[in-house]
Amino acid sequence: MARNGKGAGAGGMLQWLGLAFIILLVDQFTKVLIVGYYHLGDSTYVTNFFNVVRVHNSGAAFSFLAGASGWQRWFFTVLGFVAAAVIIWMLRSHPGQKLFSFAMACILGGAIGNVVDRLVHGYVIDFLDFHWAGMHFPAFNVADSAITVGAACLILDELLRVRRAT
Repeated sequence: MARNGKGAGAGGMLQWLGLAFIILLVDQFTKVLIVGYYHLGDSTYVTNFFNVVRVHNSGAAFSFLAGASGWQRWFFTVLGFVAAAVIIWMLRSHPGQKLFSFAMACILGGAIGNVVDRLVHGYVIDFLDFHWAGMHFPAFNVADSAITVGAACLILDELLRVRRAT
């Protein structure tokens, strides 16, 4: 039983690290496909609300700081490593809290996926382009999707925890 009494210690943590690794593999595989088949700016129409594109994002979410002079690459890389270390520590501390650990594993896999891009390419490869009525949501990738799902699950986990406490 884990220190928190809610699951198997190292074995519980390993399943979450495994999930993060699968997310990382899927993220990197899809980016290899995009790089192999698309040039920067290429786009394929899929539906009236979705295209596959190749976009390079040197910034953060929604291209925040993309126009900076280059320091942001290393800032976001270091931030990703720090986030990964904190998440691994949290997974070790709470492996039996399933929703929380699922959320952390999603965020970990996504964060590492984007860090790999920054280290290898100097930018993050985005390719999922959703749009409606001529307005395009910023392009994103599997890593970004995993981070978003993880963040939503963290919010849900906290709401459920507060509800149980009342």
